[in-house]
Amino acid sequence: MLKVSIITVCYNSSETIESTIQSVVSQNYSNIEYIIVDGNSTDDTLKIVERYKNKISKIISEKDDGIYDAINKGIAAATGDIIAILHADDFYPSENVVSLVTEAFSIKNVDAVYGDLQYVDRVDVDIIKRNWSSGEYLKENFLKGWMPPHPSFFAKKDCYNKYGVFNTTLRSAADYELMLRFLYKQNCSVAYIPKVLVKMRVGGKSNVSIMNRIKANREDKKAWELNGLSPSMFTFIRKPLSKIGQFFNR
Repeated sequence: MLKVSIITVCYNSSETIESTIQSVVSQNYSNIEYIIVDGNSTDDTLKIVERYKNKISKIISEKDDGIYDAINKGIAAATGDIIAILHADDFYPSENVVSLVTEAFSIKNVDAVYGDLQYVDRVDVDIIKRNWSSGEYLKENFLKGWMPPHPSFFAKKDCYNKYGVFNTTLRSAADYELMLRFLYKQNCSVAYIPKVLVKMRVGGKSNVSIMNRIKANREDKKAWELNGLSPSMFTFIRKPLSKIGQFFNR
């Protein structure tokens, strides 16, 4: 039975962390290692985490150098066969998400699995703001600006051991760079589950403003350069444009 390590990183997340935790501890899959990495929160985050300590495998609370540094700490502490990242604004929409994912790993015999994602209202999570339907993986789609939603991306720990963890020199595109490295450069095998695996509250770091989007595009370009890869002429134009349809597919 595959062991799944789910990593939640948080900092002053008392507003949302409980629903994230509840969505993990309510999973109907038994072999889960749940790791929470906190950046020394000063609000009630750790008090909420403490209430669930019997269902959390490891709690790390210390200063970090940003979200990707915190995720890397979680990966280093993980002992599972599969790594999942679930941020403190995100949650699994049903109790069988991890069961579906592990079943796909076993049946398809792949290195990674991904699915769809929904952006929901920060207060009323029943209100859908965007629908990210990933579609089946085609390697050439990376050249068209495609990427799977990172919170729905599950990868074997072996991939991290072989090909590295998150690049902390990137501030907003380290998730994009990691998936580009795993799937496009290293040709890790992958399977798609056409279901919403994660719901994310609106307010993503790289999409808050036009200026942030410009900065994110610069980092996207750096992600290709770091891997010695050549994008197409229109990759970085098509990447943000490809998300427009998500606002209409609700």
